[in-house]
Amino acid sequence: MTPPIRSSTGLGAEPRRLPERKVAMGEIEVVRGAFLLRTLLGSCVGLILYDHRNQVGGLAHVVLPNSNGQGSALGKYADTALTEMLRQIEELGGRERQLSAKVTGGANMFTTSGPASIGDQNVTAVEQLLKGAGIPVMARHCGGRAGRRVAFEVDTGRVTIEMVGSPPIEI
Repeated sequence: MTPPIRSSTGLGAEPRRLPERKVAMGEIEVVRGAFLLRTLLGSCVGLILYDHRNQVGGLAHVVLPNSNGQGSALGKYADTALTEMLRQIEELGGRERQLSAKVTGGANMFTTSGPASIGDQNVTAVEQLLKGAGIPVMARHCGGRAGRRVAFEVDTGRVTIEMVGSPPIEI
């Protein structure tokens, strides 16, 4: 088990421990307040939506760009994940017009001979859907060949990304 990310509440302040929820492939987790959402990404995309005013946010672990009409596993596909996240955020008191997004993942984990890897397709699908919904993308950390460990602090909007051989970064 990975220990919770510790975040500082100010210079000289004690770090705090946040209750943590893991988001597996094809899942969506939406919460309000002081929670830490975590996931591991390869070619999948982590779609993070955040309403700063109401401290409501969510993380979807998107596996594929389009559901092609399949109704199960709403978090698995970019098109159904965004729609379901918006519904859940509204249910918890968040407002769609106040949302911003962060996008991460979409690595090219395997050599492909096609024009675009599944990771590229996932990133493109998520970003097109966000644009269509009028939700601004505030930060992105996508592509490459390495997987990512992602941690999203919902109450602050802070997203930390760890990759093997690199220091953690915040987006």
